[in-house]
Amino acid sequence: MRRGVLGGTFDPIHLGHLRAAENAREALGLDQVLFIPSGSPPHRGAPLSSALDRFAMVALATAGQPSFVASDVELARDGPSYTADTMAALRREGPADQLFLIVGSDTFPEMATWRDPERLFASCTVAVAERPGAAAPELAAARGSGLRVERVSGPGLAVSATEVRRRVREGLSVRYLVPDGVADYIAKRGLYR
Repeated sequence: MRRGVLGGTFDPIHLGHLRAAENAREALGLDQVLFIPSGSPPHRGAPLSSALDRFAMVALATAGQPSFVASDVELARDGPSYTADTMAALRREGPADQLFLIVGSDTFPEMATWRDPERLFASCTVAVAERPGAAAPELAAARGSGLRVERVSGPGLAVSATEVRRRVREGLSVRYLVPDGVADYIAKRGLYR
């Protein structure tokens, strides 16, 4: 099975995440894309919404696409959520699977500073999704060093979770920035106010 992995705080998940995953699914012929909310992100402060709320929003957002699956693999694990550990767990779960870690073009340059980058890079192909407004990273040097990396093109959406949270805080609509079910969930739970 060809499995994509898209991780993040998803605080909240938005249409930009879904579009990047769909671009990767199409470009790489993925059978499945796992959406993995980070339990305890080591590179930033704690998410504003709970793990349960973030997982629920991911489940709502991915429900309409059979190839998209919400995964709690990081939420079920104690301690910081290191991508290398997550990919190792997925490798044990499906040793014959081809794994593709989907990252934004703004994130790819910092991956060498992540925990255990050699172990991470050995476990998967990195799929670099173009992000509107971010420079496209040079991939030739990475390929030359033996890193398996693919560029994922396709229409991107310039949406950020920061902007979604700001709009909610200011009493503005987030419709058409997040899936309807996520907008309803945010309103019913009173998130980001």
